[in-house]
Amino acid sequence: MRILVADDDAVSRRLMEKILTQSGYEVMTVADGRGALDALSHKDGPRMALLDWMMPGIDGPEVCRQLRARQEGSYVYLTLLTSRQDRTDVIQGLEAGADDYLTKPCNSEELKARLRTGLRILMLEDKLVEAREEMRMRATHDALTGLLNRGAVLNFMKVEMARCRREHTPLSILLCDVDHFKQVNDVHGHLVGDQVLRELAHRLKQAIRPFDGVGRYGGEEFVLVLSGCGSEQLRHRSGDILDAVRSKPIETSAGPLHITVSIGAFTMDSLEWSGDVEFPLGRADGALYRAKMNGRNCVQFADHLSTNDGEHVGLPTVS
Repeated sequence: MRILVADDDAVSRRLMEKILTQSGYEVMTVADGRGALDALSHKDGPRMALLDWMMPGIDGPEVCRQLRARQEGSYVYLTLLTSRQDRTDVIQGLEAGADDYLTKPCNSEELKARLRTGLRILMLEDKLVEAREEMRMRATHDALTGLLNRGAVLNFMKVEMARCRREHTPLSILLCDVDHFKQVNDVHGHLVGDQVLRELAHRLKQAIRPFDGVGRYGGEEFVLVLSGCGSEQLRHRSGDILDAVRSKPIETSAGPLHITVSIGAFTMDSLEWSGDVEFPLGRADGALYRAKMNGRNCVQFADHLSTNDGEHVGLPTVS
């Protein structure tokens, strides 16, 4: 565990560093409050700190106060070192954000015991953060594929729709359906089908940019949300996504399987947002239906026109 010692007295710093190093800590030292605040604010900064109350520039309680005002990063366990005995001063330090205090000169055994208490608190905090992240993942991600689940990917789409409208940029939505997936399950079993879906999810995720979105819409259907992607760019990117899936067989426990997908794609510009996801999803779904009817393993694009009976006019197929 890394620990910071902040004290303007060089002798005190060296003595504290020796005690802590012998106890197995990785010690970092600074001579003033500004240095302490900078070190503790760093993303990979120490998780524990011993702060002298009186330091040049920024004193110990003010370091505590400013550090607690920052919400980002992991929790840091702060101990104030002070020669003050007055209970009012102790209360002031704790209210500033300190977790503990020690009276100088410190007893080395008491110091080690107090720090062990701090370590237990940090371990508990880390477990709580881990549990919270696991709960968040379960609530927003599909258990089989690891992609965003239906609710999360639709929420991502809503956020991107609002952002693209503000920034006057296009947004493309793709609905992908695995071709002949029922046959995979019927012939090879559902476990093999699950293997196919997991690998497809991996390939789809690798085929998009880090800030794009991809989620499992349901069954063997996936939704891709491509931010800032206009219709001309979509033609190239959708072809790349097709190739990412069909470029090589998927290795399964039943042997390699050649899998393809059909894609319905729709692009809207910033003037067309209606505020809900049903409109672009409906257009993409209509295009996906035509892709299935046109032999699968292709992309169909929905444009902004429609025939008199409400069927969308598709753009040329990419195969």
